[in-house]
Amino acid sequence: MKKIIFVVVALAMLAVGLFLLQPPAQAAEVHPLQGEPVAVYQGGDSEGCLACHEGIENIRSEDSVMMKSIKAKGECTTCHGGDPAETEDAEKAHTGAPDALPFDEFYPDPGSLWVAGNTCGQTGCHENYAHTLERALMNTEAGKIQGNLWSWGVAEDRKVRYGNYDVEGSETMFGTDVYKAYMEKLKAAYPDQFPASLEMLPNPSVEEIQADPKLAGYTYQRQQCQRCHVATKGRAKRGDWRGMGCSACHIPYSNEGLYEGGDPTIPKDEAGHLLVHEIQGTRESRNGIPTETCNSCHNRGKRIGVSYQGLMEFPYGTPYDDGGGKQPKLHTKQYLFIKSDLHHEKQSRPENPEGGMLCQDCHTSLEMHGDGNIYGTTLGQVEIECSDCHGTPTAFPWDLPIGYGEEFAALGELPTEGRGLGTTDDLLTPNGTVYDPEDGYLLSARGNPLGNVVKAKDGKVILHSATGRDYFVPMLKTIAADKSWSSPDGEVAMEKVKAHMDKLECYACHADWAPQCYGCHVQVNFSVDENGEARMDTDWVASANAKFSNGTHDSVKSPGKVSESRSYLRWEEPILGINGEGRVTPLMPGCQVIFTVIGPDGATITHNEIGRTPPGTEGGGPDGQRGMDMAPVQPHTSGRQARKCESCHNNPKALGYGIQGGRYLNGYTEDRYVDLYDKDGGVIPANAQVQIPGIPDLPMDLSRIVDPETGEQLQTVGSHWPDSRPLDEDQRIRMERTGVCMGCHQNMADETFWNDKVIAKFGRVMADSEHIDVMNKVIQAAVESPAEAPSAEAPAAAETAAPAAATVGFMDMLPWIFAGLFLGLIVGGGVVLLMRKK
Repeated sequence: MKKIIFVVVALAMLAVGLFLLQPPAQAAEVHPLQGEPVAVYQGGDSEGCLACHEGIENIRSEDSVMMKSIKAKGECTTCHGGDPAETEDAEKAHTGAPDALPFDEFYPDPGSLWVAGNTCGQTGCHENYAHTLERALMNTEAGKIQGNLWSWGVAEDRKVRYGNYDVEGSETMFGTDVYKAYMEKLKAAYPDQFPASLEMLPNPSVEEIQADPKLAGYTYQRQQCQRCHVATKGRAKRGDWRGMGCSACHIPYSNEGLYEGGDPTIPKDEAGHLLVHEIQGTRESRNGIPTETCNSCHNRGKRIGVSYQGLMEFPYGTPYDDGGGKQPKLHTKQYLFIKSDLHHEKQSRPENPEGGMLCQDCHTSLEMHGDGNIYGTTLGQVEIECSDCHGTPTAFPWDLPIGYGEEFAALGELPTEGRGLGTTDDLLTPNGTVYDPEDGYLLSARGNPLGNVVKAKDGKVILHSATGRDYFVPMLKTIAADKSWSSPDGEVAMEKVKAHMDKLECYACHADWAPQCYGCHVQVNFSVDENGEARMDTDWVASANAKFSNGTHDSVKSPGKVSESRSYLRWEEPILGINGEGRVTPLMPGCQVIFTVIGPDGATITHNEIGRTPPGTEGGGPDGQRGMDMAPVQPHTSGRQARKCESCHNNPKALGYGIQGGRYLNGYTEDRYVDLYDKDGGVIPANAQVQIPGIPDLPMDLSRIVDPETGEQLQTVGSHWPDSRPLDEDQRIRMERTGVCMGCHQNMADETFWNDKVIAKFGRVMADSEHIDVMNKVIQAAVESPAEAPSAEAPAAAETAAPAAATVGFMDMLPWIFAGLFLGLIVGGGVVLLMRKK
């Protein structure tokens, strides 16, 4: 009893002690992205900005190298400029800059690309980044422009000529020596895709467009497509708020655009403000860059950002909210959740922590900021491949040669030696977060260290996420050696059929889905509106070039108003084709433009027209090819369980023949009436209207890129690289297995053969696994006993030998079973009676 009392008292004392040791309750909840507030203004030598902005967050933590560097040059004025001595007049405070700084003006957004050389790029800070970013695709959007003009029939060839700005000079400024040598070789091999300069996108007049309607493609480009580059502010819509230049990515903006920090001068009920005044970038700067920050731009075009989150735009807005309304629009669209990328899932593998990876965990600094070169396509600027981290079933990543995974034809054979591992001396961002390399950093396909992916001392590969989490990275060679494939399909696809690893992108199979927006119906209207005013809309190129000295820009409108819609949407089983690297890849409608142009007088200049590429291109003959581009894509929808074999080998859509072989949606070419008809098919009412207007140059379903009968290419596939195309005839023949079921099941009508031979030997197959096992036995028997196997050249005739002995079924035995039971009862009853007598 004494022992029990002692234990109870001890536990009570421990509980009291823990209660007394717990920290005091917080007076107010701190925003999860909010750092420590700047101290109250004390006067003296301290800058006077805090006289008004008291409570604003430090841009970085006080003990960070970056914050110490900023304070060594000033404080707020180091980045923003302004008069640090003025404490009462805001207008005067936001004028000029201290003499010690390389600029003499107040910058509302110091991250703006047009002033970043003076702010973020000051000596001793992030030098040269503004120069490289100006040339990167995130700013020029050169690839998007070239692809669109190819679709509209404007481009004369695949040479990239235009960007959002005039840009001169292209050189590889950053990267290892191996990377720089690789890039120079790639640029020399593909000069059209790596231009030495860019011209600002032309802006044809309304009169020029009237004379040549396809020039309306420039209007469409300027008003609809070019708002997503980092030198402009985002569109003032939910989900599209962002800063400029460096701030576009490194300063957090919520979807609502509302400020949630402690600066009393920033309204908290007015959209268009940063979330908090703090930089986001790495695990050391509060957190990495959230996926939704990337999605303020990456929600159109290939839609890789929202797809990574598992979202696809749909027009319905369901399910309804608790008030009966539709879901709010995000990026001006409403969404359906399909399935997120496995790297974005809350837990990708049992041995990994909960919480997904960020875009920046895979994509490198050079891909985001540029390296000094002018790029014409994303395939040109992206340096990573799946195999850089996962290897292959026969090689670890460090054993693969430089260039593996992007075997551009013009570069010739790959080197034979492995790429090895990187060291801290090779890091391109030594002033950023530096992880212990242990055995070494894994390298990209082009030879740069992936500074957050290391080979640990125990041989495992670890990815250090900017979220602060660390992930185990599975190696395909280890899986193959251990026979730890998650399914037989994976083993067959990646280890047994070696051509898959040599000829396919990993995501050709592992992309679970891809957004497919078939038919991009564009109207460009230059007429007056209902108020008699000429139709106009924001010209994003003109606006971005209307720059002010403080880093901001004007808003400029241009003639015309663009509206667009589509024919239909799909997400499942994307088409397969060949990308610029020569590998099999998913395809998705890039921009299947079908355009209508309305003139200033309200008359239609051209109606439902499809642009044509130059004569002789993409299998189009003298008339050129239909410019309804089907684009090679990395959908960013990877799953652990890949596409089933049948979804490619037994699927006419995957081969390029169209959904269900292109049997449907073939009635586009003529106007379609839906009314009363006479016996000869004529429309009876004189006032009948066209229900579905025709598209004269569209004789096939929009999902068909190849005619299965003739092999003729029917629309463009890729608009940038000379090697992108549909699957060729040889590939389709070797891949197509749509009739394979007939090989066996054509014999089912012969009941004697099927029941007495096939079922008698193999049993009645029910499950898929049993079917696979039977097929394996059949092929093994055919190989091991070739004399008994049918000839491959001439199928054997139907079996004519005498049928095997009939099998006896359960129903045949039923009478004998009843007889046996009856006899058993009689005998058993007799035995019981005899025993009782005894």
